[in-house]
Amino acid sequence: MKFVDILHAHLDAFNQAYEQQITTAMRQAIYSMLSCRTNTERTSHWACQSCTHTTDYPLSCGHRSCPQCQHNTTADWLAKQQAKLLPVEYYMVTFTLPCELRVIAKHQPELLYQAMFSVAASVLKDFAHNSKSLGGEIGFTGVLHTHSRRRDYHPHLHFIIPAGSFNKDKKQWQKSRGKYLFNAFNLATVWRARLLEYLTNKRDITLPAATPKKWVVDCQHVGKGLPALKYLSRYLYRGVLPDKNIISNIDGHVSFEYLDSQTQTNKVRTLPAIEFLWLVLQHVLPKGLRRVRDYGLLSGNFRKLRQQIQLMLAVSGMVFPLVEEAKRIAAIRPCPCCQQPMTFMGVHGKKQVRLTSFHSQST
Repeated sequence: MKFVDILHAHLDAFNQAYEQQITTAMRQAIYSMLSCRTNTERTSHWACQSCTHTTDYPLSCGHRSCPQCQHNTTADWLAKQQAKLLPVEYYMVTFTLPCELRVIAKHQPELLYQAMFSVAASVLKDFAHNSKSLGGEIGFTGVLHTHSRRRDYHPHLHFIIPAGSFNKDKKQWQKSRGKYLFNAFNLATVWRARLLEYLTNKRDITLPAATPKKWVVDCQHVGKGLPALKYLSRYLYRGVLPDKNIISNIDGHVSFEYLDSQTQTNKVRTLPAIEFLWLVLQHVLPKGLRRVRDYGLLSGNFRKLRQQIQLMLAVSGMVFPLVEEAKRIAAIRPCPCCQQPMTFMGVHGKKQVRLTSFHSQST
């Protein structure tokens, strides 16, 4: 069961039902997914070394919302993040946008998502600076998720943070003590005040009349960093709902499976096909918006310092986590004639083929 098949079958009805709500980014995503591995403007050329058979295949669309694409992109990101891991405890801090502000996010997603990143990062940096057990330069990675496990619209930011900081004056790593990083209630209070101030004073946005007094920020100890990184990587580049989670498409109703966060059991949600398409496509991000961002010691500017910290920790006897080597999945296509593996020869475009053909005829 594939999302793109459901999209193709119900596209006209979906366009009619949600015509006023479909953004330019959504339309681009729809076009890309429908042309994925079907558009023959550019094709990959393959040749068999055993029987000299050659053939062309349409390319993948490469769109980050397409559930058929971007496996290697996710693997590459995870490998880069694994190289930054430190042999320390990690925390995950989650900043959630209250439902009263989600209507603004839907109408001005780029502005509000950028504001969420900027404000949440400033809150974490200031809390670390004022912390007695930290008080130095910290590093963290933030990932934007726009959905709940039921795939409802639920914008929130996950930050994974190594429990320690670098003291520039002493030139040493300072370990955070205990199983506590920041007070979640204090984080939520500052997060609320700063985001509302940013939106009203710096972005001149009119806020809803009813804005809740209490916001939700969660700060959890997650142990080592690798499991948290793998969790964050799930929805980075392959859409919000893998095809394997779609279990049926019967009589115009689509059912998909999800893991309930409260009971930790798998549940099934069923919706009319058109509503299901909107449920998924509403999470398409504006073009160019970065879903994942590194800050402080984990950013590219601190690469050399981060390597020095890793060396210092290794010399002090701390054991680094075993990291699985990221393996790229090689594209293998069997020859339709002899069933032997074919070799990728390159990418060809229609225009190039036509020009070559025209040149050969004219000469």
